[in-house]
Amino acid sequence: MTPRDPDEAGRAASTLELFFDLVFVVAVSIAAAQLHHALIEGHVLDGIVNYGFVFFGIWWAWMNFTWFATSFDTDDWLYRVLTIVQMGGVLVFASGIGPAFEEHDYAVLIIAYVVMRVALVAQWLRASRSSGPTRRATLIYAAGIALVQALWLACLLLPSGVFTVALIVLIAAELVVPIVAERTGTTPWHPHHITERYGLFTLILLGESLLASANAIIEAQRDVGSSGQLIGIAALTLVATAAMWWVYFWPPHHHAIKDVKSSLAYVYGHFLIFAAAGAFSAGTEVAIDVLTGHTTLHQPYASFAYTVPLAVFVLGIWALAIRPHADHVVNTALPVAGFLTLVDPLIPVPFALTAAILAGAVTVLIWRRPTDEDDAPARPRV
Repeated sequence: MTPRDPDEAGRAASTLELFFDLVFVVAVSIAAAQLHHALIEGHVLDGIVNYGFVFFGIWWAWMNFTWFATSFDTDDWLYRVLTIVQMGGVLVFASGIGPAFEEHDYAVLIIAYVVMRVALVAQWLRASRSSGPTRRATLIYAAGIALVQALWLACLLLPSGVFTVALIVLIAAELVVPIVAERTGTTPWHPHHITERYGLFTLILLGESLLASANAIIEAQRDVGSSGQLIGIAALTLVATAAMWWVYFWPPHHHAIKDVKSSLAYVYGHFLIFAAAGAFSAGTEVAIDVLTGHTTLHQPYASFAYTVPLAVFVLGIWALAIRPHADHVVNTALPVAGFLTLVDPLIPVPFALTAAILAGAVTVLIWRRPTDEDDAPARPRV
């Protein structure tokens, strides 16, 4: 399992990586559905906190596999088997999302998460045998991940009052492992491959939001006398999702991961971007439930369920990937668009105005090009 060449020409996502991503759609879909139920029942803070915890497990497992694969993907039979074991862990993880939201029972989530992570420990140990100058980093990854997994299992024995604190501490510990490992011997990531993988996962999340929103709109037709408002929500969903896609793929992402510091900022910042993309469908479904009378939430507060994810997504991409490669026009327009999207529910016509704000942001991106004209915006290859 020798390290891959970080300058390898034509490096693209493998079919196994694409298959791996699809399994995560199940977990993201269930997490968004549970967030939706929590919001319409008025458990706003509890729902957001639980969604944050659950989505961390989804995102961190996906991200760690992705960064390992960019450096050590040999695609032999054992690599494939260990990857499929991680996929099994994701499916079990998905089955534990409901109890986590409804009963604050994290046992299934944690056990499934540990299964995913232990399989990755085996991969890092394999890589350490022939990783050359990165051997120390691979061993730190393996030891650090293994230690944190033991602590995850131990925290199941803690009383409920201490358990939440333990969750926060262990999440912080997970985030520290790559920082320590990469500073001892940088693993050979491939910038174009990594940003392609992030782009593909973004597409999957946007597709999940479109599917969930479409299903909710279809189901609501029988409960809404006039279809006009549903058409408005459907139009908003399409325009907003298209705008999210346009904004995300406008800049040359591979420039954002030139060194360890910038790479970590890009990786960790994508938690908010991915979580926001996954939560958008929940927000759309809340808006539909307001129309059908299936929630006690009222406008304008219900509209924040979709404007907050949209604003976080736009502002997150601007900060991580667009700002260094845009002129003053774009660097003014996008933050303003993000802020206006966020406060849109306080303005009388939220559906039409949100769509208009996002369309205006896209218009600016069409008008202005990235400053790195020699590098076209990253486009996923499937």
